[in-house]
Amino acid sequence: MTRVAIVTDSASDLNQADAQAAGITVVPLLVSFGDREYRAGVDISTDQFWTELTKPGAPFPKTAAAAPGSFRDAFEAAFAAGAEEVVYVGVGSKLSATLQSAQVARDMLPDRSIHIVDSTSASMGVGLLALEAAERAAQGASAADIAAELDKRCHGVRLYVVLETLEYLKRGGRISGAQAAIGSVLSVKPIITIEDGVVETADKPRTRGKARARLLELLGALNGDRVAVLHGRADDVEAFAEELAQTMPFPRSRMTINLIGSSVGPHVGPGAYGAVVLPSA
Repeated sequence: MTRVAIVTDSASDLNQADAQAAGITVVPLLVSFGDREYRAGVDISTDQFWTELTKPGAPFPKTAAAAPGSFRDAFEAAFAAGAEEVVYVGVGSKLSATLQSAQVARDMLPDRSIHIVDSTSASMGVGLLALEAAERAAQGASAADIAAELDKRCHGVRLYVVLETLEYLKRGGRISGAQAAIGSVLSVKPIITIEDGVVETADKPRTRGKARARLLELLGALNGDRVAVLHGRADDVEAFAEELAQTMPFPRSRMTINLIGSSVGPHVGPGAYGAVVLPSA
């Protein structure tokens, strides 16, 4: 283990293989379907989540922050494995109470060096920052230097996702039934983003073709060190990744494709797709 251990949470949408390869610990958030509660990535896989979500008559899932004890356990395990310091990169504090749980856990270990970074983002907006942190830790950077660099760069992270359906925004209470009905009649495919830690609508194109063109336009204006394509079981995600690589331009070989997990998935619904860009330093 490197001197600095990197911890994130399951709202980062880092898949298990990438997290393990980078030496990143992922603390699971909670998701429940009716009276069945699961730890994301532990008791329910991302694929299982999407299967459950799209079952006919399935209850709308509820998500909850990880408990402080889960973070304390993760931090203590990192120190027990030989780390001298910990950097936790978490889902935005305006989007989830998870960061607050991590802060409580840090306060339970007052003699330990634990740095907490508010990504102000979600999904791979968190994941790309965690990967950046792990790379810097492997190069020997201190926890303070890593946290300071991430604090600087997190506000430049750009996330854009096209929603295939408005049904899940309606079921989650973010728009009314009337708004969802009107949007469906007009074939509106909203593009959502995160600004200042809050989910906003970047545009409201009509039809899939116009939404895709606008999404590529927004992402194509960016220059990035890291790029991750996101999707909620979207059919043509591979083709989109190829098109995005040419539009930015950015090497397709360095671009990851990540299935959106159970902490973000209930809010975007199946068929959603987009990308996150970590701008050049």
